[in-house]
Amino acid sequence: MGMHGAAHIVWDWNGTLFHDNEAIIGATNAAFAELGLEPITLERYRALYCVPVPKFYERLMGRLPTDVEWQIMDETFHRYYAEHRVACGLTEGATELLAGWRSAGRSQSILSMYVHDELVPLVRGFGIESHFMRVDGRTGPSGGSKAEHMVRHVGALSGVEPSRVVVIGDAADDALAARSVGAGAVLYTGGSHSRASLEEVGVPVVDSLAEAVEEAQRLAA
Repeated sequence: MGMHGAAHIVWDWNGTLFHDNEAIIGATNAAFAELGLEPITLERYRALYCVPVPKFYERLMGRLPTDVEWQIMDETFHRYYAEHRVACGLTEGATELLAGWRSAGRSQSILSMYVHDELVPLVRGFGIESHFMRVDGRTGPSGGSKAEHMVRHVGALSGVEPSRVVVIGDAADDALAARSVGAGAVLYTGGSHSRASLEEVGVPVVDSLAEAVEEAQRLAA
């Protein structure tokens, strides 16, 4: 799989290929409730969300959570999310875009900060695993940045030049991770960030995955 001169897309999962906003905001509010914090709306979440996640909590709480508070919120978030993700599906048009990209002889992969051992069966369950050279989730503790994971991911992509890689994600951290390996990035407004916060990053910002794929082709040309 692969084509000289064509982009290799590294897809983000949560909020990009996987439309899980409702599960994310519900899990966030469940985590807040454990500490007696007020729930937040999706709009406020998207305006304030950032990585690493403890920094996001600092924006909401006015201080960084203690180690104990972080552990409580992290465990509550993941427990609630695991229960409610089953009601979520792929983003509109994702299946067709993935199949079209692959049938054109181009390569793609997934890099997510979602737990690797849970990500792989989830991707497989949607019947799309065969479209990807690699599917990599997070190994190790949660709460960090994607950049270190991106270095390993791109390094493991056989025959793919970093200069031809374009990361498609929904968070500023996706663009920063792309920058760490000399790759391009396109940010999608349907996930965790507002358009205003994405536009501050200085990479193309789009409102659909179809537009993101078009931008990826343009960036790699």
